[in-house]
Amino acid sequence: MTKTNEHAEDTCPLVYQWRLSLSTRTVNHLADLLRRHLKAIRSRWRILPPGKIAVIVLALLRRDQRLADMAGGKNVSQSTVSRWRDELIGLLAAQAPRLDRALRKVTRQGGKSS
Repeated sequence: MTKTNEHAEDTCPLVYQWRLSLSTRTVNHLADLLRRHLKAIRSRWRILPPGKIAVIVLALLRRDQRLADMAGGKNVSQSTVSRWRDELIGLLAAQAPRLDRALRKVTRQGGKSS
């Protein structure tokens, strides 16, 4: 029997280790946002739990990694990670105050809005 060091087509060995300092509060906040969203849209399941999805998306945004790098270690596709990223950014954006409201609040508190 001969030993081959070549990989099957379209595969590559992937070991990706990273250390990302995140507060538990940040991860829980994103995971809770995702849980509420999934409940609201009556989604039955995801391939990973909301906490792991939150960590992957935060790592993706923080470390500016390629989608394929982040997806490969969790056995999900690039498009899935991209969808998770867009979904969580949308959920966070929905929580952000609108600019006109924020400016009115600053003006009411005595600050200048130029």
